[in-house]
Amino acid sequence: MRRTTLLLLAVTGALTSCNTLKNTVDASSDLSKLGGNWELNYISGPRIAFNGLYPGKKPVLTIDLLEKRVNGNTSCNSFFGKLVADDTSINFNEPMAMTKMACPGEGENIFINTLKKVNKYTITGDTTLNFMMGDIAIMRFKKVK
Repeated sequence: MRRTTLLLLAVTGALTSCNTLKNTVDASSDLSKLGGNWELNYISGPRIAFNGLYPGKKPVLTIDLLEKRVNGNTSCNSFFGKLVADDTSINFNEPMAMTKMACPGEGENIFINTLKKVNKYTITGDTTLNFMMGDIAIMRFKKVK
């Protein structure tokens, strides 16, 4: 009986340690790395190839941490609004101002609708920004100068 109890405690301790390490690795982002200019290079969901959605110009985001603002371009229209983010979470549910030019294709709508689903982010190597919905990367950006 005592041997079973010790084994159970050892397994529980090992699993807890692994989970703690996993959470530390997952939460590797921090707000200071989020600032700057980012260009979209992946978006999940559409059945149209990425270059077909954005044939001329890719969507971009500029995140200003000092002013707590975000602005960018959907590949057609410009937008700006309040930045709502901390060390691992971000959302784009606050109202944003946007120009209203007529845009060809579905790229802009897919970009805006996917952006509204984002609730977390991770940054890899200071040059790749992943926007997540839960644990799934739904958008990826590369840092631009």
